[in-house]
Amino acid sequence: MKRVLNKTLGLFSATLFLFSCGGGSKEPVNEAPTKVNLTYPTQNLLCIDNSIPFDWSDATDPNNDNVSYKIEIATNRELTNIIKTQTATVSNITITLNKGEAHYWRVTAVDNKGKEGEPSEVFAFYTKGEGETNTAPFTAELVKPKDEETISGTTVTLEWKGADSNVGDTLTYDVYFGEEANPTTIKEENLSTTSLEVDIESGKTYYWKINTKDNFGAKSIGQVWSFTIN
Repeated sequence: MKRVLNKTLGLFSATLFLFSCGGGSKEPVNEAPTKVNLTYPTQNLLCIDNSIPFDWSDATDPNNDNVSYKIEIATNRELTNIIKTQTATVSNITITLNKGEAHYWRVTAVDNKGKEGEPSEVFAFYTKGEGETNTAPFTAELVKPKDEETISGTTVTLEWKGADSNVGDTLTYDVYFGEEANPTTIKEENLSTTSLEVDIESGKTYYWKINTKDNFGAKSIGQVWSFTIN
């Protein structure tokens, strides 16, 4: 009788244990909103008015959370010098900026729990100044190798993109390349293409930047990028 009772109590305890471990529903995983696409200002646009009606596509949220949008505007392509950050609950907002400046912007969707989605692409535009006839080119956009990337080989092709809000301007590039963290040696001057092959050595870290010039003498100073060789 005692053995039967112990067995019954054991089964009862096991049932309680399973119930306590498996009972209740799990909180759903909070997923980030989708990436948005920028609509206006379009890439490399010359804006006559400095009151800009920013516009982008709507984001969707996998958990059906409410979504807001973080708009970041900077004076450099890498967005390390952000001059304005604003939040919108709809996919458009009007922002007034200084005239006569190049700007770079992106939008990130954020759900009401603070989960951020992947930032949008970075678009460049220029707000024209009073009486201004020529504007400086936009800073060069990195293509490859990626900043701080580790690569192999004895040569590498540096690639970038150039752009100017003045349609019809001819762009040339000065390529600075070397082992200094702030390269001062010009590897190639007045280059008309957007790529350059350079020799590299194993175990070294190289730094490079692109200064962009138009045919009227206006120039933009590029960001310094780096890569390391295995």
